[in-house]
Amino acid sequence: MKAILLFLLLFVPFIFSLLRETKAAQAGGSNNHGLYIVYMGASPSTDGSLRDDHAKLINSLFRRKANALVHTYKHGFSGFAARLSEAEAELVAKKPGVVSVFPDPMLKLHTTHSWDFLKYQTALKIDSFPNKNSNTSSSASNAAAASSNGGGDTIIGILDTGIWPESKSFSDEGMAPIPTGWKGKCMAGRNFNSSNCNKKLIGARFYDDEDDDTPEEYQTARDLVGHGTHVASTAAGCTVSGASYYGLATGTAKGGSPSSRIAVYRVCSPQGCLGSTILKAYDDAIEDGVDVLSLSLGASAAYQPDLYTDPIAIGAFHAVEKGITVVCSAGNDGPSPSTVTNAVPWILTVAATTIDRDFESNLLLGGNKVIKGEGINFSALKKTPEYPLIYAKSAKKSEGDDNRASNCQDDSLEATTIKGKIVVCERKDGYSTYEKIDTVKSLGGIGVVVIDDESRAVADNYKAFPATVISSKDATDILSYINSTKNPVATILPTETVTEYKPAPAVAYFSSRGPSYITSNMIKARLFTTPDIAAPGVNILAAWIANDTDDTPAGKDPPLYNVISGTSMSCPHVSGVAATVKSQHPDWSPSAIKSAIMTTATQLNNLKAPITTDSGSVATPFDYGAGEVTTEGPLQPGLVYETTIVDYLNFLCYFGYNESKIKLISKTMPNNFTCPEDSSSEKISNINYPSIAISNFNGSASKTISRVVKYVGDNEAVFTATIEAPSGLNVTVKPDELRFKGYNQTLTYQVTFTFHGVMKKNSMGVISWTNEMYNVRSPFVLLP
Repeated sequence: MKAILLFLLLFVPFIFSLLRETKAAQAGGSNNHGLYIVYMGASPSTDGSLRDDHAKLINSLFRRKANALVHTYKHGFSGFAARLSEAEAELVAKKPGVVSVFPDPMLKLHTTHSWDFLKYQTALKIDSFPNKNSNTSSSASNAAAASSNGGGDTIIGILDTGIWPESKSFSDEGMAPIPTGWKGKCMAGRNFNSSNCNKKLIGARFYDDEDDDTPEEYQTARDLVGHGTHVASTAAGCTVSGASYYGLATGTAKGGSPSSRIAVYRVCSPQGCLGSTILKAYDDAIEDGVDVLSLSLGASAAYQPDLYTDPIAIGAFHAVEKGITVVCSAGNDGPSPSTVTNAVPWILTVAATTIDRDFESNLLLGGNKVIKGEGINFSALKKTPEYPLIYAKSAKKSEGDDNRASNCQDDSLEATTIKGKIVVCERKDGYSTYEKIDTVKSLGGIGVVVIDDESRAVADNYKAFPATVISSKDATDILSYINSTKNPVATILPTETVTEYKPAPAVAYFSSRGPSYITSNMIKARLFTTPDIAAPGVNILAAWIANDTDDTPAGKDPPLYNVISGTSMSCPHVSGVAATVKSQHPDWSPSAIKSAIMTTATQLNNLKAPITTDSGSVATPFDYGAGEVTTEGPLQPGLVYETTIVDYLNFLCYFGYNESKIKLISKTMPNNFTCPEDSSSEKISNINYPSIAISNFNGSASKTISRVVKYVGDNEAVFTATIEAPSGLNVTVKPDELRFKGYNQTLTYQVTFTFHGVMKKNSMGVISWTNEMYNVRSPFVLLP
C-alpha cells in the first residue's frame, strides 16, 4: 500500500495537472468551476487583517457562493484560492490589486552517515582563531561547537507529507523550552493529537479541503508515506545510535542541525501537492516564526511554470522578504540538461550527490568470479554459484522481438525457459528495474541482474528478491561467460555495506541539471538557471514511519529507518546547514546564509580529484552549482554577497514586471524605487549574486559586472583576487585587492569578460578572493 501511495505522490501529480488543464480548456469556461489561485502580492497587515481591496474582492465574489473559498492568504502575502469558472478567473485577473490568477497546479515530491562524510569533505578547517569583539561574528571555537551540535533555537519548517512523531529522531530529551517567539500550533487530526508535539516537534499543520476527495486517513499531520519523516530527520533529527536498515548502514543517525526545532506542514495528499496548499503553508509558516523552510518537492521538468504562476517561487519570495531562508530540491529529471526546477534567485536550490557508502549486492559466477553489483536485497539464495544463469534474449518467444526480450518486457519471454533461473536483463527501454523483476518473477525466475550504467550508483530496494544492477562494462564479462559455458551458473549475494567508497561524491544520475530557463510571457526572454549547491542525496539513511509493511522483507518488523534517494534527500542536508549558520549568525539575511554556503563549497572528491558526474566527466556548475556543501565553512565564510530586496525587485523588472505590479508584490519596496532603464533579461547578471551567469554573451564585445562583498571576519583583512578561466577568455578584476578595516564593511569590485575571437561554446571559470585564512569562491558561466 505504501509503495502505491508513494508512486501516486511522485508520478500522478504531473498527469493529474495536465488532465485538469485539458479539462479546463475543453470546458469553455463558464460551467467549469476549477480551483484557481488569486495572488495579490504583499500583505501590509501585522495582525492578520485583510487588505481593503482583498476583503472587497472576496466579499463580492463569495457572498452568494457557498464553499467556493478554499484558502485565504493574509500573513506573509495577500490572496486566496477559490473555485471559479474560467470566465470568473479572467474577470478577477483584471481587478485592481491583483497580480496574477492561475489554475491550481499539482506538484510532486522529488524523491546518518552522510553528515560524517560531509564533515570529512569540509574544505575549511576550524583552528583556534582569536575571539571576536562583541560587535563581530562569533569566534571559531563557537563555530566549531555550532557545527557539531547544530541549530540552537532555530526552527526548520518542513513542507512535505507529514511526520511520524514517535520516531526516536524527534525526541526532545534534554532540549530547552520552546522559543518564546514561536506562534505556531499542533493541529489534532486522525491518529494525531496535540500531545504528539514536544520541544523538538513544536508545530504540525495539515491542509485538506473538507469538500475534496481526500480520504479521511489523510486528515492529519501524521505521515502515511514516509517521505516527510525521512526529510525532517535528515534536516534536524536528534542523535540516535544504532540506527540501520535491517543491519545495513549501521551507525548513528542524526540531522544536520540536531538541536533545531521542527515544524511540519503536511501539504501533500495521495493526488500530489497542490500549489494552493503550499501557498497556505508558506503563509502560516511566515506567521508561525520559522527560520528556514525546506521543500523537497516541485514541478517536473516537463511542466515548468512561469514565475508569476509558480506557487513555490511566489511563497519563497515573501518568506525571504521576512528573513526566512528557503531551500528547495532541484528535481529528479537528470541527467538530461535544462531540467532543474525551483531555481529563482531567492531560493537555495540543491542538486544531489553520492556519498562514500555503497550497498553492494554482488553476482558470483561459476568459478567464483565476482561481478560487483548495486542494490538492497536480502537474498535467500545459497552463497555458492549453483543456479542456472541465462541472458534474457536467449529466452525469447519464437515470435518475439530481440530488443523487447533482452529488456525483459512483458509477453516477450518463454516462461519454461525462464523458470528456476537467474535472468540477465538490459535496461535500454525506459522501464524500471522493478518492472523487469515483476516480469521475471511472474515467469518463475529466481533472480534478476540488470545492466544499467546510470542506476548502478543508486541502491534500489528489492527486499527479499535476489536482484542487482551491474555496469555495461561488467556485463561484457557475464555475457562472455554465458556464451562460453555449456551450463552457466551463478548466485546473487545478499547486500553488504561498503564504507570509504571512492570516488565520492559524484553527481547522481537523476539530479536535475542546468541550464534551465525561467520563461516569461510578458517579455520574449528566457533566463537560464543552474542548481546553487549540491549535497548527499543517494542511499540516505533516515527515520521512517513505523507501520510501513511495504518496505518490510518477509518475516521482519517494519523498519524504523529507511534508505532512499533523490534531491528530496539532498535538500534537507542543506536546510540543516542553513539552520546551523542561522543559529550562529542570527542577524544574517537569507542571502548572506546562501552566499556563505555557496562560496565555501568544495569541488574535490575523496581522492582529492575534481568531483565528477555519474558518467565520469568532470562536474560543472550546470551539474552541481558552486560544488558540494561543507558543514563548517559556511560558519566562517570570510566574505558574503548580500542580494538585497532591490536586487530581487530589479530581477522582476528584468523579467518583465512593471513598477505598479512590483509595488503590489513587495512590502519592503523603497519609496523611490524605479526599474532600471532598458530592463531586459540581459541585465540579470547585475544582481549581487554569489555566482555570475551571463547569457547571450557576444565574444566580440566586453561585458562588465559589478559585485559588492561584505566582510564578516575578524579585525582587518586583505583579500586578493585569483582567476581560473578557459583559453580565449580574458577576465580582469578591478581592484584585484580588497582591504577591509573591520567587520561588516562592504567593498565593490568589477569583473570584465572579453573573449578573443568567436565564442562558440559555454565558458566556465572561477573568481576567488583569498588570504591565509579564507577562500571565497564564485563560479561564472557565459553562454554564447
